[in-house]
Amino acid sequence: MTGTRITQSELETYLWGAATLLRGTIDAGEYKSFIFPLLFLKRLSDVYDEENAAALEESGGDEDYAALPEHHRFQIPAGAHWADIRATTTNVGAAIAKAMREIERANPRLSGVFGDAPWTNKDRLPDATLRDLVEHYSGVTLSIANVPEDELGVAYEFLIKKFADDSGHTAAEFYTNRTLVHLMTQILDIQPGESVYDPTCGTGGMLLSAADELRRQGKEHRTLRLYGQERNLTTSAIARMNLFLHGIEDFEVIRGDTLAQPGFLDGDRLRQHAVSLANPPYSIRSWDRAAWQSDPWGRNQYGTPPQGRADYAFWQHILASLDPTAGRCAILFPHGVLFRDEEAEMRQKMIDADVIDAVIGLGPNLFYNSPMEACIVICRTTKPKDRQAKVLFIDAVGQVTRERAQSFLTPDHIARITTTYRAFEDDPGFATVAPLDAIANQQHKLSIPLYVKRTAVTSNAAVDLDAAIAAWRTSSTELRTAATELFTLLQTEDAAS
Repeated sequence: MTGTRITQSELETYLWGAATLLRGTIDAGEYKSFIFPLLFLKRLSDVYDEENAAALEESGGDEDYAALPEHHRFQIPAGAHWADIRATTTNVGAAIAKAMREIERANPRLSGVFGDAPWTNKDRLPDATLRDLVEHYSGVTLSIANVPEDELGVAYEFLIKKFADDSGHTAAEFYTNRTLVHLMTQILDIQPGESVYDPTCGTGGMLLSAADELRRQGKEHRTLRLYGQERNLTTSAIARMNLFLHGIEDFEVIRGDTLAQPGFLDGDRLRQHAVSLANPPYSIRSWDRAAWQSDPWGRNQYGTPPQGRADYAFWQHILASLDPTAGRCAILFPHGVLFRDEEAEMRQKMIDADVIDAVIGLGPNLFYNSPMEACIVICRTTKPKDRQAKVLFIDAVGQVTRERAQSFLTPDHIARITTTYRAFEDDPGFATVAPLDAIANQQHKLSIPLYVKRTAVTSNAAVDLDAAIAAWRTSSTELRTAATELFTLLQTEDAAS
């Protein structure tokens, strides 16, 4: 299999086989810290060899010509090639770590991309285990001819999901339901040349989806400018590898805490983007609320969120990071942001500012490994005239399919929701366009059952019943959300103790 073309299924099975070699040695949640950097190092070495062979053929065997930097996407310094690691029999971890650091030094674009896994800790990964991993990867030549970028990218995403499956309750930080991401990118109608920003980018899936959507439409995706920030070092490194392995180079992923230290600035203000896609961490408690009250970047335009919930801090950060004339965003949130009392004043200010374009309610289990119902909030800095002073509510709770313990949106679900969003008109039982004064009459709550009535009203006598059903549905949603929040909080405190 070393130098032959392999199928997508064979590739995925083979790459996952490397992870199985680590079972019983390290925790499943740590697989990613070792498997992804090794995979990337192998890919770099094999592509370098492929480029070298092409240059030798072109020059009639001139090795000096073949070694010129212009013939290679990335440089592999002497002693840092995969073959050098494979030839190492002792202190294998030290050899791997040295090769990775040398490659990063030779390629500034790759600085920090391999993360900080403890390769030299023999108690966790003895030489024998590392040699097994190296030999396993050596069985496949990961050249572009053998494994094209789109196929390796798909396999990489397969590994991300597999690691999420194995890592249990922390998976939501690592993996966002891809069908939700596809829906969000389609709704925002991203265009070639635009800048796309994800302030909590995780492994880069939303940024990739933006490029993939343009590619699917036959549009020029290489002119997109992709920007992401991620506070976790390992995850930010995985995001960068993910983008590189998909053949995308015009991107910037910064490691850091978006709320405490936003990474994308123009002078003394936030850099502004045409599009933002985000799945912020849910209701984080450890954030600097006091600093937010006097935020130097002016992100507290609508107020200061409660200490126990940073959702509205991320929401305001995203709004402040949008282009003031053409900016638009899609944010994946739990339903609580739509109605919680402690955020009522901020929510009212956002509604009055007319930046909220649509609220889309989604079915249960679409948050990874959680039964919680999600919603997507769409915002625009400047709405088209026919959408001004109105908010579209879509009740897409029924638009979900569950197979083999996984919930997802089918292409038909995505098409129906997207078509309804673009039409921006009432669709009885599914969508309602609510003017801002109607939202004010509901104490500025954005709970979808207040506006979208699932039971058709056929007579005046049914009005009171319909209102009662809507109120029951709203209170039911609030109760479920509150119960889930309490359970999540108890889990967090349990883990901390």
